[in-house]
Amino acid sequence: MTDSLPLCPECSSEHAYEMGALLVCPMCGHEWSPSEAAETAGSDEPGDSVVKDAVGNVLSDGDTVTLVTSVKVKGSTGIKAGTKVRGIRLIDPVNGHDIDCKIDGFGAMLLKSSVVKKA
Repeated sequence: MTDSLPLCPECSSEHAYEMGALLVCPMCGHEWSPSEAAETAGSDEPGDSVVKDAVGNVLSDGDTVTLVTSVKVKGSTGIKAGTKVRGIRLIDPVNGHDIDCKIDGFGAMLLKSSVVKKA
């Protein structure tokens, strides 16, 4: 089948279907036109997306960031606001988490860019 439909740009579901002039994802309900899918198909290269912190500064791999809000973690007391995180790594978003890092005294974890500020 060479005429396959593109993945959903919102949730990456492979179950998209055509409804008139639009493509529809039954998993998340997102609707988009096939021309939008063709425009974004060429921008899947790493580094094309810009990740910004809570203040609007552009983040990049290796940056040092500071938590602006306390983060609750299951099975732990959590991580306090003001904690510095060194050497972040930007990843493709996983449930909204787009930063992979190691926090001293806690370990490896994923963070959302909306809870950090570039130091």
